[in-house]
Amino acid sequence: MSVLIIAEAGVNHNGSLELAKKMALTAKECGADVVKYQTAVPELVISKFAPKAAYQKETTGDAESQLEMVRRIHFDFAGHKALKEYCDSIGIQYLSAPFDIPSVRFLGTLDLPYIKVPSGEITNLPYLEEIGKLKIPVILSTGMSTLDEIESALTILEDNGCTGVTLLHCNTEYPTPYEDANLTAMIDLSEQFGLPVGLSDHTSGWECDVAAAALGADVIEKHFTLDKNMEGPDQKASLDPAELKAMVTAVRNTEKALGSGKKHVTESEARNKPIARKSIVAARPIGKGETFTTDNITTKRPGDGISPMKWYDVLGQTACRDFAEDEKIELN
Repeated sequence: MSVLIIAEAGVNHNGSLELAKKMALTAKECGADVVKYQTAVPELVISKFAPKAAYQKETTGDAESQLEMVRRIHFDFAGHKALKEYCDSIGIQYLSAPFDIPSVRFLGTLDLPYIKVPSGEITNLPYLEEIGKLKIPVILSTGMSTLDEIESALTILEDNGCTGVTLLHCNTEYPTPYEDANLTAMIDLSEQFGLPVGLSDHTSGWECDVAAAALGADVIEKHFTLDKNMEGPDQKASLDPAELKAMVTAVRNTEKALGSGKKHVTESEARNKPIARKSIVAARPIGKGETFTTDNITTKRPGDGISPMKWYDVLGQTACRDFAEDEKIELN
Protein backbone atom coordinates (compact mmCIF):
# COMPACT_ATOMS: atom_id res chain seq x y z
CA MET A 1 0.00 0.00 0.00
CA SER A 2 1.31 3.43 -0.95
CA VAL A 3 1.99 6.10 1.64
CA LEU A 4 -1.03 8.39 1.96
CA ILE A 5 0.32 11.90 1.38
CA ILE A 6 -1.73 14.67 2.98
CA ALA A 7 -1.03 18.20 1.79
CA GLU A 8 -1.94 20.33 4.81
CA ALA A 9 -3.47 23.58 3.60
CA GLY A 10 -4.54 24.33 7.16
CA VAL A 11 -5.39 28.01 7.41
CA ASN A 12 -2.90 29.12 4.76
CA HIS A 13 -5.89 30.23 2.64
CA ASN A 14 -6.32 33.13 5.09
CA GLY A 15 -10.10 32.72 5.11
CA SER A 16 -10.50 32.92 1.32
CA LEU A 17 -12.59 30.12 -0.17
CA GLU A 18 -11.20 30.84 -3.62
CA LEU A 19 -7.65 30.58 -2.29
CA ALA A 20 -8.57 27.34 -0.52
CA LYS A 21 -9.84 25.92 -3.83
CA LYS A 22 -6.66 27.00 -5.58
CA MET A 23 -4.67 25.18 -2.89
CA ALA A 24 -6.71 22.02 -3.50
CA LEU A 25 -5.91 22.15 -7.21
CA THR A 26 -2.24 22.82 -6.49
CA ALA A 27 -2.07 19.88 -4.07
CA LYS A 28 -3.53 17.61 -6.76
CA GLU A 29 -1.09 18.90 -9.37
CA CYS A 30 1.79 18.25 -6.97
CA GLY A 31 0.72 14.61 -6.58
CA ALA A 32 -0.78 14.64 -3.07
CA ASP A 33 -3.57 12.19 -2.27
CA VAL A 34 -5.42 14.44 0.17
CA VAL A 35 -5.74 18.15 0.83
CA LYS A 36 -6.50 19.00 4.46
CA TYR A 37 -8.02 22.06 6.10
CA GLN A 38 -9.15 23.08 9.59
CA THR A 39 -12.78 23.45 10.63
CA ALA A 40 -13.75 25.44 13.68
CA VAL A 41 -16.22 27.76 15.33
CA PRO A 42 -13.53 30.07 16.70
CA GLU A 43 -15.52 31.20 19.77
CA LEU A 44 -15.93 27.55 20.81
CA VAL A 45 -12.22 26.82 20.51
CA ILE A 46 -10.37 29.83 21.86
CA SER A 47 -11.17 32.08 24.81
CA LYS A 48 -10.78 35.83 24.43
CA PHE A 49 -7.96 35.62 26.96
CA ALA A 50 -5.89 33.01 25.04
CA PRO A 51 -2.50 34.37 23.97
CA LYS A 52 -0.91 33.60 20.63
CA ALA A 53 1.82 30.99 20.46
CA ALA A 54 5.33 32.38 20.15
CA TYR A 55 5.61 31.36 16.48
CA GLN A 56 2.25 33.05 15.77
CA LYS A 57 3.48 36.29 17.32
CA GLU A 58 6.63 36.09 15.21
CA THR A 59 4.68 35.64 11.98
CA THR A 60 1.55 37.77 12.58
CA GLY A 61 2.50 40.21 15.31
CA ASP A 62 0.85 40.79 18.67
CA ALA A 63 -1.72 43.46 17.81
CA GLU A 64 -4.64 41.02 17.73
CA SER A 65 -5.54 38.16 20.04
CA GLN A 66 -5.40 34.50 19.03
CA LEU A 67 -9.20 34.50 18.80
CA GLU A 68 -9.24 37.55 16.56
CA MET A 69 -6.60 36.00 14.32
CA VAL A 70 -8.45 32.69 13.99
CA ARG A 71 -11.75 34.44 13.24
CA ARG A 72 -10.02 36.25 10.40
CA ILE A 73 -8.48 33.18 8.74
CA HIS A 74 -11.38 30.69 8.97
CA PHE A 75 -14.52 30.29 6.88
CA ASP A 76 -17.86 28.78 7.89
CA PHE A 77 -19.43 25.33 7.43
CA ALA A 78 -21.07 26.36 4.14
CA GLY A 79 -17.64 27.25 2.82
CA HIS A 80 -16.26 23.87 3.84
CA LYS A 81 -19.18 22.09 2.17
CA ALA A 82 -18.50 23.98 -1.05
CA LEU A 83 -14.80 23.19 -0.74
CA LYS A 84 -15.54 19.48 -0.27
CA GLU A 85 -17.68 19.53 -3.43
CA TYR A 86 -14.90 21.28 -5.33
CA CYS A 87 -12.32 18.72 -4.19
CA ASP A 88 -14.64 15.92 -5.34
CA SER A 89 -14.98 17.59 -8.73
CA ILE A 90 -11.23 17.76 -9.37
CA GLY A 91 -10.42 14.34 -7.94
CA ILE A 92 -8.59 14.97 -4.68
CA GLN A 93 -9.77 13.81 -1.26
CA TYR A 94 -10.97 16.60 1.02
CA LEU A 95 -10.08 16.27 4.70
CA SER A 96 -10.37 18.60 7.66
CA ALA A 97 -9.43 18.62 11.32
CA PRO A 98 -12.29 19.78 13.54
CA PHE A 99 -11.48 21.79 16.67
CA ASP A 100 -14.87 21.72 18.43
CA ILE A 101 -17.87 19.43 18.75
CA PRO A 102 -20.19 21.24 16.28
CA SER A 103 -17.37 21.02 13.72
CA VAL A 104 -17.02 17.30 14.41
CA ARG A 105 -20.73 16.79 13.82
CA PHE A 106 -20.68 18.93 10.67
CA LEU A 107 -17.78 16.98 9.15
CA GLY A 108 -19.67 13.80 9.99
CA THR A 109 -22.29 14.86 7.42
CA LEU A 110 -19.79 15.02 4.56
CA ASP A 111 -19.33 11.25 4.11
CA LEU A 112 -15.57 11.37 4.69
CA PRO A 113 -13.54 8.13 4.61
CA TYR A 114 -11.66 9.20 7.75
CA ILE A 115 -11.26 12.21 10.00
CA LYS A 116 -8.21 13.97 11.40
CA VAL A 117 -7.78 14.71 15.11
CA PRO A 118 -5.18 17.43 15.74
CA SER A 119 -2.61 17.12 18.51
CA GLY A 120 -4.23 19.75 20.70
CA GLU A 121 -7.44 17.73 21.07
CA ILE A 122 -5.88 14.46 22.26
CA THR A 123 -6.80 15.23 25.89
CA ASN A 124 -10.29 16.61 25.10
CA LEU A 125 -12.53 13.81 26.39
CA PRO A 126 -15.99 15.05 25.25
CA TYR A 127 -14.54 15.92 21.84
CA LEU A 128 -12.98 12.44 21.49
CA GLU A 129 -16.31 10.86 22.39
CA GLU A 130 -17.98 12.74 19.51
CA ILE A 131 -15.18 11.72 17.14
CA GLY A 132 -15.66 8.06 18.11
CA LYS A 133 -19.43 8.31 17.52
CA LEU A 134 -18.78 9.09 13.84
CA LYS A 135 -17.76 5.43 13.56
CA ILE A 136 -15.15 6.10 10.88
CA PRO A 137 -11.35 5.67 10.91
CA VAL A 138 -9.33 8.37 12.65
CA ILE A 139 -5.91 9.85 11.88
CA LEU A 140 -4.65 10.97 15.30
CA SER A 141 -1.74 13.39 15.66
CA THR A 142 0.24 12.85 18.85
CA GLY A 143 2.25 16.05 19.24
CA MET A 144 2.98 17.03 22.86
CA SER A 145 1.61 13.67 24.03
CA THR A 146 2.84 10.99 26.40
CA LEU A 147 2.20 7.30 25.76
CA ASP A 148 -0.34 7.28 28.62
CA GLU A 149 -2.26 10.18 27.04
CA ILE A 150 -2.30 8.41 23.69
CA GLU A 151 -3.55 5.20 25.30
CA SER A 152 -6.34 7.10 27.07
CA ALA A 153 -7.40 8.78 23.83
CA LEU A 154 -7.44 5.46 22.00
CA THR A 155 -9.62 3.92 24.70
CA ILE A 156 -12.16 6.75 24.46
CA LEU A 157 -12.28 6.52 20.66
CA GLU A 158 -12.70 2.74 20.70
CA ASP A 159 -15.32 2.78 23.44
CA ASN A 160 -17.42 5.19 21.38
CA GLY A 161 -17.34 3.24 18.12
CA CYS A 162 -14.23 4.36 16.24
CA THR A 163 -13.42 1.77 13.57
CA GLY A 164 -9.64 2.23 13.41
CA VAL A 165 -6.82 4.65 14.20
CA THR A 166 -3.60 5.68 12.48
CA LEU A 167 -1.17 7.40 14.84
CA LEU A 168 0.92 10.26 13.51
CA HIS A 169 4.13 11.11 15.30
CA CYS A 170 4.29 14.88 15.51
CA ASN A 171 6.19 17.76 17.05
CA THR A 172 4.06 20.89 17.39
CA GLU A 173 6.80 23.52 17.21
CA TYR A 174 6.55 25.51 13.96
CA PRO A 175 9.01 24.96 12.40
CA THR A 176 10.29 21.94 14.32
CA PRO A 177 14.07 21.92 14.90
CA TYR A 178 15.54 18.87 13.22
CA GLU A 179 17.12 17.77 16.49
CA ASP A 180 13.61 17.58 18.00
CA ALA A 181 11.98 15.70 15.12
CA ASN A 182 12.66 12.33 16.83
CA LEU A 183 11.49 10.35 13.80
CA THR A 184 12.17 6.94 15.27
CA ALA A 185 9.46 7.62 17.86
CA MET A 186 7.16 6.63 15.01
CA ILE A 187 8.52 3.10 15.36
CA ASP A 188 7.94 3.25 19.11
CA LEU A 189 4.28 4.15 18.50
CA SER A 190 3.92 1.17 16.18
CA GLU A 191 5.48 -1.20 18.69
CA GLN A 192 3.54 0.18 21.67
CA PHE A 193 0.08 0.20 20.12
CA GLY A 194 0.24 -2.16 17.13
CA LEU A 195 -1.45 0.42 14.89
CA PRO A 196 -0.59 1.97 11.52
CA VAL A 197 1.68 4.98 11.99
CA GLY A 198 2.86 8.01 10.11
CA LEU A 199 4.32 11.49 10.44
CA SER A 200 2.83 14.95 10.71
CA ASP A 201 5.93 16.93 9.84
CA HIS A 202 6.53 20.54 10.84
CA THR A 203 10.23 20.83 9.98
CA SER A 204 11.15 23.48 7.42
CA GLY A 205 12.31 20.98 4.77
CA TRP A 206 11.12 17.61 3.55
CA GLU A 207 14.02 15.32 4.47
CA CYS A 208 12.01 13.95 7.39
CA ASP A 209 9.16 12.96 5.10
CA VAL A 210 11.48 10.87 2.94
CA ALA A 211 12.99 9.32 6.07
CA ALA A 212 9.51 8.57 7.40
CA ALA A 213 8.65 6.75 4.18
CA ALA A 214 11.84 4.70 4.57
CA LEU A 215 10.87 3.90 8.17
CA GLY A 216 7.51 2.51 7.08
CA ALA A 217 5.07 5.41 7.46
CA ASP A 218 1.53 4.74 6.25
CA VAL A 219 0.62 8.45 6.25
CA ILE A 220 2.68 11.61 5.79
CA GLU A 221 1.19 15.04 6.43
CA LYS A 222 2.99 18.24 5.46
CA HIS A 223 1.97 21.91 5.49
CA PHE A 224 2.11 23.74 2.18
CA THR A 225 1.37 27.23 0.95
CA LEU A 226 1.00 28.96 -2.38
CA ASP A 227 3.50 31.61 -1.30
CA LYS A 228 5.64 31.70 1.84
CA ASN A 229 5.53 35.50 1.79
CA MET A 230 1.76 35.64 2.30
CA GLU A 231 0.38 36.76 5.64
CA GLY A 232 -0.56 34.08 8.13
CA PRO A 233 0.85 32.12 11.07
CA ASP A 234 1.91 28.96 9.19
CA GLN A 235 3.13 30.24 5.82
CA LYS A 236 6.83 30.30 6.59
CA ALA A 237 6.82 26.79 8.11
CA SER A 238 5.18 25.39 4.95
CA LEU A 239 6.46 24.06 1.64
CA ASP A 240 5.83 26.06 -1.51
CA PRO A 241 4.34 24.22 -4.50
CA ALA A 242 7.71 23.37 -6.05
CA GLU A 243 8.92 21.95 -2.74
CA LEU A 244 5.70 20.01 -2.22
CA LYS A 245 6.01 18.44 -5.66
CA ALA A 246 9.64 17.55 -4.97
CA MET A 247 8.65 16.02 -1.62
CA VAL A 248 5.92 13.89 -3.17
CA THR A 249 8.30 12.70 -5.88
CA ALA A 250 10.98 11.86 -3.32
CA VAL A 251 8.53 9.92 -1.13
CA ARG A 252 7.21 7.97 -4.13
CA ASN A 253 10.76 7.19 -5.27
CA THR A 254 11.61 6.05 -1.75
CA GLU A 255 8.60 3.72 -1.77
CA LYS A 256 9.81 2.19 -5.02
CA ALA A 257 13.36 1.90 -3.72
CA LEU A 258 12.28 0.01 -0.59
CA GLY A 259 11.31 -2.94 -2.77
CA SER A 260 10.23 -6.37 -1.60
CA GLY A 261 12.67 -6.77 1.28
CA LYS A 262 14.06 -9.92 -0.35
CA LYS A 263 17.55 -9.97 -1.84
CA HIS A 264 17.45 -11.01 -5.49
CA VAL A 265 18.95 -10.13 -8.86
CA THR A 266 16.76 -7.47 -10.44
CA GLU A 267 15.91 -7.37 -14.11
CA SER A 268 17.69 -4.04 -14.57
CA GLU A 269 21.01 -5.30 -13.19
CA ALA A 270 20.98 -8.81 -14.69
CA ARG A 271 22.38 -7.58 -18.01
CA ASN A 272 25.44 -6.17 -16.23
CA LYS A 273 26.53 -9.50 -14.75
CA PRO A 274 28.74 -10.57 -17.71
CA ILE A 275 30.17 -7.04 -17.97
CA ALA A 276 31.09 -6.57 -14.30
CA ARG A 277 32.10 -10.15 -13.43
CA LYS A 278 35.15 -12.10 -14.61
CA SER A 279 35.99 -15.36 -16.32
CA ILE A 280 39.09 -17.60 -16.23
CA VAL A 281 41.35 -16.59 -19.14
CA ALA A 282 44.85 -17.28 -20.40
CA ALA A 283 47.44 -15.09 -18.69
CA ARG A 284 49.82 -15.77 -21.64
CA PRO A 285 49.72 -17.96 -24.72
CA ILE A 286 49.06 -21.59 -23.73
CA GLY A 287 49.83 -24.57 -25.97
CA LYS A 288 47.60 -27.59 -26.42
CA GLY A 289 48.35 -30.21 -23.74
CA GLU A 290 49.93 -27.69 -21.37
CA THR A 291 48.85 -27.90 -17.73
CA PHE A 292 46.85 -24.99 -16.33
CA THR A 293 48.76 -23.34 -13.46
CA THR A 294 48.63 -20.09 -11.50
CA ASP A 295 51.31 -18.83 -13.90
CA ASN A 296 49.38 -19.28 -17.13
CA ILE A 297 45.75 -18.52 -16.18
CA THR A 298 44.12 -15.53 -14.50
CA THR A 299 40.72 -13.86 -14.17
CA LYS A 300 39.49 -10.97 -16.33
CA ARG A 301 36.28 -9.47 -17.63
CA PRO A 302 33.87 -10.28 -19.24
CA GLY A 303 32.14 -12.85 -17.10
CA ASP A 304 30.61 -14.98 -19.85
CA GLY A 305 33.14 -17.82 -19.56
CA ILE A 306 34.14 -20.21 -16.78
CA SER A 307 33.50 -18.56 -13.39
CA PRO A 308 36.50 -17.86 -11.13
CA MET A 309 34.57 -19.85 -8.54
CA LYS A 310 35.71 -22.90 -10.59
CA TRP A 311 39.36 -21.87 -10.20
CA TYR A 312 40.48 -25.03 -8.42
CA ASP A 313 38.54 -27.22 -10.83
CA VAL A 314 40.54 -25.73 -13.72
CA LEU A 315 44.00 -25.80 -12.10
CA GLY A 316 45.86 -29.00 -13.00
CA GLN A 317 43.82 -29.78 -16.08
CA THR A 318 45.41 -29.76 -19.53
CA ALA A 319 44.64 -27.42 -22.39
CA CYS A 320 42.37 -29.01 -24.99
CA ARG A 321 43.76 -26.61 -27.64
CA ASP A 322 45.99 -23.60 -28.03
CA PHE A 323 44.83 -20.43 -26.21
CA ALA A 324 45.94 -16.87 -26.99
CA GLU A 325 46.58 -14.39 -24.20
CA ASP A 326 43.25 -13.17 -22.67
CA GLU A 327 41.27 -15.88 -24.44
CA LYS A 328 38.62 -17.51 -22.28
CA ILE A 329 39.64 -20.94 -21.08
CA GLU A 330 37.51 -23.90 -22.19
CA LEU A 331 37.58 -27.44 -20.82
CA ASN A 332 36.90 -30.72 -22.61
